[in-house]
Amino acid sequence: MTPSDAPRPVDVLTVVAVADVTPSVRRILLSGTPAAAAAAGPTVSLLVPRVGDPAPRWPTVARDGRIVWPTGMHGVALRSYTARRQDPDRGEVEIDFVLHGDGPAAAWAAAAAPGTTIASAGGGSMGERPAGWMLLAGDETALPAISRILAEAPASTRGVALVEVADAAEEQPLPGPEGVAVRWLHRDGTPPGESALLADAVAALDRPAGDDVFAWVGAESAAVRAIRSDLRGRWGLGRAQHHAIGYWRRGRSMSPAG
Repeated sequence: MTPSDAPRPVDVLTVVAVADVTPSVRRILLSGTPAAAAAAGPTVSLLVPRVGDPAPRWPTVARDGRIVWPTGMHGVALRSYTARRQDPDRGEVEIDFVLHGDGPAAAWAAAAAPGTTIASAGGGSMGERPAGWMLLAGDETALPAISRILAEAPASTRGVALVEVADAAEEQPLPGPEGVAVRWLHRDGTPPGESALLADAVAALDRPAGDDVFAWVGAESAAVRAIRSDLRGRWGLGRAQHHAIGYWRRGRSMSPAG
C-alpha cells in the first residue's frame, strides 16, 4: 500500500457551545480545521463516541470513502446528520440534535459540553434540486435540512413546507422565499412515529400544475413510504422530481436530525 492509498484519519470536532432551541432540540456548535468544516456537510457522517469516553477508538476513512473500523470493541456509532450551518473560514459546523429517544447520538448530545469531542467522516448532498414549485415534508429530525433548503432556495421559489412536531413549543423560525408557505403540524401528545399527520397533510394537497416540481421528504420510515407512494402515484413524480428518505424507524432510536 502506497502512502496515497493509506486510510486517512477522521476529522475530530470539538464542542464550542451548546444551546437548547426548543424543549427537544439541542444546537451544538463544533470547531475543527477549515478543511474539516468544509467536508462536514450538508449531510455529514458523524462518528459518535460513548458518553464520557476520554479516548475514543476512531475509525479511519479509505481512499474510496469507506469507513475502516478498528478491530474489537470501539464504542463509536455512525450516524448521518444535516449540518444546519457550516463555516469553513471559521472552521465551524453547527448541528441540531433531537434529544428524545435513547440512541447514542441523543445521549451524546444530552451530555455534550464545551470541550467534548465527536468526529466526522465526510459529507454529501441533501438530495434536493432547484424547482419553481417545491414541497418539503418532514418531522423534527428533518428540520435542519428543511431550514437549509429554504435558506438556499431562489427567492422566486413557490411551494409549501409541512413540518410535524410535538407541539407549538417545538416550532422554529424557518426563513425562506415568501412564496413558500410553512405549515406546522402538532402531534399534541401522540408519540413520534405514531401519527399520520404528515402523510395526511400531503394527501390533502393538490398536485401543482406543470413539470417544474420537486418534493423533498424526510421523516419516520413508514410515513416516508406512504408519502413516496402518493408522490409517485397520484402526483406522478419521476425519480428526478423527488427525494424521500426514512430518517428513523419506529421502535428504534431516532438517530438523525436531518
